Amino acid sequence: MFETAVHDGRLARGERTRTAVLDAAVSLATEAGLDGLSLAQLAQRLGVSKSGLFAHWRSKEELQLATIDRARDQWAERVVAPAMRAPRGVRRIYALHEARMGFYEKAVLPGGCFFANAEFEYSVRPGVVRDRLVELFREWMCLLERLVGDAVAAGELPSDTDLPQLAFEIEALGMVAVVQSRLLPPTPAYAYARRAVRDRLRMLCRDPSLLPEVDA
Repeated sequence: MFETAVHDGRLARGERTRTAVLDAAVSLATEAGLDGLSLAQLAQRLGVSKSGLFAHWRSKEELQLATIDRARDQWAERVVAPAMRAPRGVRRIYALHEARMGFYEKAVLPGGCFFANAEFEYSVRPGVVRDRLVELFREWMCLLERLVGDAVAAGELPSDTDLPQLAFEIEALGMVAVVQSRLLPPTPAYAYARRAVRDRLRMLCRDPSLLPEVDA
């Protein structure tokens, strides 16, 4: 039993270390690019030996894929999970968009949005890294469409609402906010994106009072 406890403790510490390293990798990738990410660069950032990182990832590609998956976990924890606590329907759609804008405003990542940067970087680069990014982007768009569908099923949006179209509009406004916030003062971009999504949903919603009249 004692040996099992020691083994489990080591596994837990190892997992915490791995997560901390990947958090640093996600952050670094928003500055140097996912292609610029390397074990040597990451070791230098963390102040550890490169050989120690080889125990977790044997190649740059393995590190890149693990970094993408960690970025997805961060997104799920900080953006998706808080939004899912909102009531099902248009309020949950808006909560998801609001959580996304809040994540950007807090500057959790120094180079902005990990996925926006990586998707632009790998848009014309075939391979397993791009394939994984495509998979996660589709997963995100499916989530948006599902939430829109839930609002239709709840009777809050019209039955003829075009689910992919509305999901596309919400994503487009989020992406514009990402781009403009890196080139111009960020506050107006986030405010415009919030207002645009809120007003679009209020225009479609059978009960506009479900959504704030002003930005929350």
